Amino acid sequence: MRVAIGIVLAAFGSGAMAQQQAVVSSDLPQRDVVNAGTVTVITAPVGGPMSVMGSDMANVLDDGENLRVLPILGKGSVQNLIDIMLLKNVDMGFVVSDALEFVKTEYNVPDIANRVRYIAQLFHNDVHIVARREITSLRDLNGKHVFAERNIGLPAARIIFRRLGISADIDSNTDADGGLQKLLGGEGDAWVASVGKGAPVIKNIKTEGGKFHLLSIPYDKVLQDVYLPESFSSDDYPNIVPPGTRVDTVAAPTVLMVYNWPAQSERYKRVARFADALFDKIDKLQEPPRHPKWRDTVISASVPGLQRFQPAQDWLNARTGAVPAPAPVRTEEFRRFLAQQNGGAKVSNAQAAKLYGDFLRWRDGQK
Repeated sequence: MRVAIGIVLAAFGSGAMAQQQAVVSSDLPQRDVVNAGTVTVITAPVGGPMSVMGSDMANVLDDGENLRVLPILGKGSVQNLIDIMLLKNVDMGFVVSDALEFVKTEYNVPDIANRVRYIAQLFHNDVHIVARREITSLRDLNGKHVFAERNIGLPAARIIFRRLGISADIDSNTDADGGLQKLLGGEGDAWVASVGKGAPVIKNIKTEGGKFHLLSIPYDKVLQDVYLPESFSSDDYPNIVPPGTRVDTVAAPTVLMVYNWPAQSERYKRVARFADALFDKIDKLQEPPRHPKWRDTVISASVPGLQRFQPAQDWLNARTGAVPAPAPVRTEEFRRFLAQQNGGAKVSNAQAAKLYGDFLRWRDGQK
């Protein structure tokens, strides 16, 4: 009798457990549905704007099973670009545009512009060269030891030095700001980084005795197809830029880049849903408490040398009377404009920046 009762109780218990498991299972969303609504975006190590902006997208764009953004902490621009092209689980990522030329030349990828598309230009990264006080020009770096970390400084160092004919000993075997610490500790002659203006790591440099300064980068014509003119003031870096002075530099846009998925593939559709949500809610991303770099984002801005992801372009066309986005600025056009304005004379970065704005307004007027 006891055995029979035990069997009955065991059967009842196992049935209840099975029922409970069934309830739990039925509450879970369907695997296919979850995957169809999820996209991944690779950002950068914690400490810069990219990781925070990735988190912002995850919070603001969340739409339950329809759209979920999973940020991934990446190593930085160069590795992000490689990961976008090669990693199966990466849909898109933050990439500074000069990384394209770096990967194209260093990794022998001649068709790189056909492998990727961009969704939007987000903000600009400015090239910073912190150097010893006795280094007064880029030419002084010939034969000198320069630190440039692979993902935040090496592309700019390689491109700028190569195009300006500067032969420096570039050391990329450091982490994000390890080269700067070595420079400040007495090693090497300069440190190159492509980061947002007002970077805390540079603002915190102690310069008793004026041992270090920001080196000027002229807006030379050999750089104009990759970079735009910029400058630093004492407001940006009161510790290493004297009051009332400016330091010329160059900047490259940071873009949200996506693999060139086949049209109408599942990955293509997922990213298209993301692009619509990003553009629909860009005003929410530009409000506090989201990262202030979102306020530098102009979703209609084009990126020279790259093609926009078609669903993102379609969104823009639908809201501008089906008018195509502005054509990318061609370097030759800008050079001709400079020649017309100043007869080919050399201009400062501040003058070039003003002329660049004049050029865009002139070009739009011609249309």
